[in-house]
Amino acid sequence: MNNQSKEIEQYRKLIEISRDLASTLDLNILLNKIVHAASDICESEAASILLYDAAKNVLFFQEATNIEKPLMKGLVVPVSDSIAGWIVQNQEPIIVNDTSKESRHFSKIGQQTQFKTKSLLGAPLISKTRVVGVLEAINKKFGKFTKNDTDVLMTLSAQAAVAIETSWLFQQSDLISEFVHELRTPLASINTAAYLLTRTSIPKDQQDQMVGIVYSETKRLSQMATDFLDLARMESGRIQFAKQRFPLNDLTEECIELVRSQAQDKKINLTMSTSADDLIIEGDRDKIKQVILNLLSNALKYNQPGGKILVQTKSKGNFAELSITDTGPGIPQEHLNYIFNKFFRVPGLEEYAQGTGLGLSIAKHIIESHGGIIEVESKVNHGSTFTVTIPKV
Repeated sequence: MNNQSKEIEQYRKLIEISRDLASTLDLNILLNKIVHAASDICESEAASILLYDAAKNVLFFQEATNIEKPLMKGLVVPVSDSIAGWIVQNQEPIIVNDTSKESRHFSKIGQQTQFKTKSLLGAPLISKTRVVGVLEAINKKFGKFTKNDTDVLMTLSAQAAVAIETSWLFQQSDLISEFVHELRTPLASINTAAYLLTRTSIPKDQQDQMVGIVYSETKRLSQMATDFLDLARMESGRIQFAKQRFPLNDLTEECIELVRSQAQDKKINLTMSTSADDLIIEGDRDKIKQVILNLLSNALKYNQPGGKILVQTKSKGNFAELSITDTGPGIPQEHLNYIFNKFFRVPGLEEYAQGTGLGLSIAKHIIESHGGIIEVESKVNHGSTFTVTIPKV
């Protein structure tokens, strides 16, 4: 195929891609389509997208054709002293045909992903006047990257930037509408309590009760806002994980000790059965800790006084498994499919706790981002078991 025929074929593919991107609103699917399109039209071994966090002035990997481990998403690349950073700062494309001779090449990513970048073509993702990230084609399969490769990648990156912004706006508007809806209940409680407190005729014990309602609902609103922001960052793909290796058993024991006094206050028997293996996993220790504490907190809140909680860890092939079993009221079968949905709370369990309905949704995002799964089994009046499975190192 001669050069002119190649160019015609590249632009034909661009037209097909543009239609596809315009109809995709799911961010993860969208980013995956973009990197595969970039690799295809530029005839490169791989392609990647780095999103730009203007508040922190850093870039982080969000999608790549050559990244298999979910935790590679979120790897941070400094804006200073990196090729991608130069693209963001200058808002221009760049061709580097030999990265070994380029001082700005950030080689740490290659060391972590075990993928050697020999050459690359990078283009800024610009929506209106705002840079949202960088699109890179890596390692030209035949010859060197050309001006025509640059032109088609710039065209693709312009379409991709608009599609990414549209996806963000769609997700945010959907999440915000749900959030605003959920605000109504605690705000209504606070409004009613505040009104009653203005009436000097109500007895002291009722005043104390109203103050308690205002306090608890205000705490709930604060937690809901924190959880909402956490979930919004995850759903928009802007969450970053601090990766390290650590023993799951040690972290689990640490979490148990943090909630042991609560268990004692409710006279709940909290026990742990650990695997004989070390169960070394790789991930963001604080985020995994957040998941375990959330599951333990739920097991305590949705339990009977004098009940039991059993925490178990074990090796399961190439995975580490953590399960938390309680003796609470259980979850009706018809609600199990919705338990990890955002803002979902099991009807009829309001007497046990007033949660935000976001904790389990956040936990699901965290575990799946670590290449794992989170599941639940439950039987009414017998309790529930939540199981987390994460790849071992």
